[in-house]
Amino acid sequence: MGAVVTAVIAIAAVVLGWITIEMACKPCLDSGRRAMDRALDPNYDPDEPTAAAAAANEPLLADLSAASAAAPAKAI
Repeated sequence: MGAVVTAVIAIAAVVLGWITIEMACKPCLDSGRRAMDRALDPNYDPDEPTAAAAAANEPLLADLSAASAAAPAKAI
């Protein structure tokens, strides 16, 4: 009887420890799981451009002609 109680307590401790680690490290575990899912996806092409990569290649000042036509700022 004592061995069964000890085994139940040990299993409960492992389960509670697992839940604690999952809650404490959730952001890191989620990003790792997303990376693994993406790496194991047969339809994922790492060479295919994404919307984020396209936005990163846009110039910061797209239209400089409108900025040069504006009146100069006043000195303080």
